[in-house]
Amino acid sequence: MTATLQRTVVADQPAEASAAARTLNLVLAAVAIALAGLSAVIAGRASGSIRSFVLAGLVVLWAIAGANTGIRRPSDRTGMWILGSVVIGAAGLYGATTLAYAGHGGSVSESMIRYAKVLRALSLGAFVGAVAHIGLSLPTGRLERASRRTFSIICWGGGAALAAAIAIKSRSVSAWIFATAIVAAMTIGGFGVAARYHKSTLFDRRRIKWLGWAVTVCAGIGLASVVLRALVGWPGRQTDVVLAATLLIPLALILGSVKSFAAIIDKLLSQTISLGGLGAVVGAVYLGIVLGLGRVPEKNERELLVLSMIAAAVAALLYIPTRARLSRLANRLVYGERDAPEDVLRTFGSRLSRSIPLDELLLQMAESLRKTLLLDAAEVWTGSGGKLERAASDPDRGPGRLSIGASEESVVARAGVSGPAWLSVWLPSLLNGRDAAQLRVAPITHSGDLLGLIVIERRADALSFSSEDERILTELARQVGLALHNVQLDSALQASLDEVRRQAAALQASRGRIVAVADAERRRIERNLHDGAQQHLVALAVKVRLVRQLAESNPEQAKSFLEELGGDVTNALEELRNLAHGIYPPLLADRGLGEALTASATRAALPTHVASDGIGRYSPEIEAAVYFCCLEAVQNAGKYAGEGAHVTITLREDAGALVFEVADNGAGFDVGKQGIGAGFTNMSDRVGATGGSLRVESAPGKGTKVIGLVPIPGPP
Repeated sequence: MTATLQRTVVADQPAEASAAARTLNLVLAAVAIALAGLSAVIAGRASGSIRSFVLAGLVVLWAIAGANTGIRRPSDRTGMWILGSVVIGAAGLYGATTLAYAGHGGSVSESMIRYAKVLRALSLGAFVGAVAHIGLSLPTGRLERASRRTFSIICWGGGAALAAAIAIKSRSVSAWIFATAIVAAMTIGGFGVAARYHKSTLFDRRRIKWLGWAVTVCAGIGLASVVLRALVGWPGRQTDVVLAATLLIPLALILGSVKSFAAIIDKLLSQTISLGGLGAVVGAVYLGIVLGLGRVPEKNERELLVLSMIAAAVAALLYIPTRARLSRLANRLVYGERDAPEDVLRTFGSRLSRSIPLDELLLQMAESLRKTLLLDAAEVWTGSGGKLERAASDPDRGPGRLSIGASEESVVARAGVSGPAWLSVWLPSLLNGRDAAQLRVAPITHSGDLLGLIVIERRADALSFSSEDERILTELARQVGLALHNVQLDSALQASLDEVRRQAAALQASRGRIVAVADAERRRIERNLHDGAQQHLVALAVKVRLVRQLAESNPEQAKSFLEELGGDVTNALEELRNLAHGIYPPLLADRGLGEALTASATRAALPTHVASDGIGRYSPEIEAAVYFCCLEAVQNAGKYAGEGAHVTITLREDAGALVFEVADNGAGFDVGKQGIGAGFTNMSDRVGATGGSLRVESAPGKGTKVIGLVPIPGPP
């Protein structure tokens, strides 16, 4: 019972901690939003600037972002740090608006003014430490390394020193110091985020990307405001614009925590970087032009400059979609209805990834090649081993075959794009029927092997082939070579897979037959023991009891029974020997294959001769497999070879294998028509179990030969 209560308490602790963390997050968010609302009200009474309302909006959005992070991921301390920083910032905003209200004649006590100054200074200093700390702790909210903790302590200390300086000096004096401190804190935090990016999970990386997107957009807006301010004097309140842009950062944190939005950040970030780079180039060019003029544009010039900048940006944005249409128009004007020469390379490469059958792919390539290069005919020949066949042609010219000798094949494989003069020497058969045509032939090769040819043809009075045409043909032949090589690999892999499947099926069937034969043998042995040796032993037991009973009453009769027992024991022993001989011959175990087969040959139905010179002893499995296979073959010869036939058993070693042959000069049979029987299947299974193989050679009137090969394991 106690253990159960302990497990229950431990299991409830994480849930209670999560609930407490969510509650605290909501409380901090509510406090920050309340302070931001109060600051906005005070700023409105003091006729405050837009900056106060922007800062209030920032506090509210950051509070929502922190609460969202803390509620969605209670174990992530990032939300707690954000909310703590937001509360401090909200307190500082309240102090700043209170001072502004007092400066506009509002009724504020001296003690409240002192508190407001302290809050403003503390919030600005804490903001520096919070920015660095949050960056160093993303995405888990924990400072797991000593180096990160050290940098965080330095930044918090710098923020504290900055707060003291702001409290002592005026805000205008310390403005540039505050800006420098913020940039330094953001840089340190940025390095911390970048260092952890590749070690984070996919979801955390997307959260970081959302944050990076927001910072990139803010930086772009800030840079644009600087350029526009320098060129046209707008915007007037540049700081307010930059502060408003930072609203994107908490918004990005909220969107990054939603899975449906997290997936779109890659494309959004890519397009943002592209557009931001384009805007930076436009701004830099215009800023360089203005600086080159040596003076700031006047009022009437600024309007024209703004319009020209907008025109340049629009033109840059429309360049990519317009370029594709202009390229197609230019191709039609230059090449007419046909495509540009590079298109045949691009289209062939794209078709390779669509799983199009090879025949259809080559035909499409021939058609595209003929149209693109204004050919009269285009052909693709494929093959290997000096045998090539016409696989595709446009127009269709039907099948064709081409034979290439071994010496010519190596020359053709190394040759580049060749013309009729070269063909007349090495491939004269390709010139048949093309005497009055311009020809170019490109070999299709891979790793020095000839896999085919690409043949293109034009009329003699047509435009001559250019170097660009030959380059296109060479590149296309290289791509086709890779495709044909992949097809060969696929075919070889499929053939290997089919062979493995066939062997697996044969092995499974063989194992099934071996198990069936083993079961039958066990039943036969059991039956033989029951009907043979067991009966002898039972009779012996009966006679032994009878002798014991007659030993005292009738010694003479007991003596005669004992003599009979001796004969019965001999018979039982002979029965057991005969039974053991059918399981594993004792002579085979003692003397080896040669003598065991020689002894068995004396009992064969046909005259049998054994030739076993030069063989030694082998493992029991190999000797048993060869022995019983030979007996099975001799038995089959006795059944089917006919009268007057004789059998020869030959054993020899050859190239690390034991070879046995059982040949007879009997009637023979047609293996193709008649097939092989169950006896050969049993022999094949027995030899196959040792890794060997078996085959039968026979013909009507020419006898039968069974040849087996069993590998001999080498020395360890």
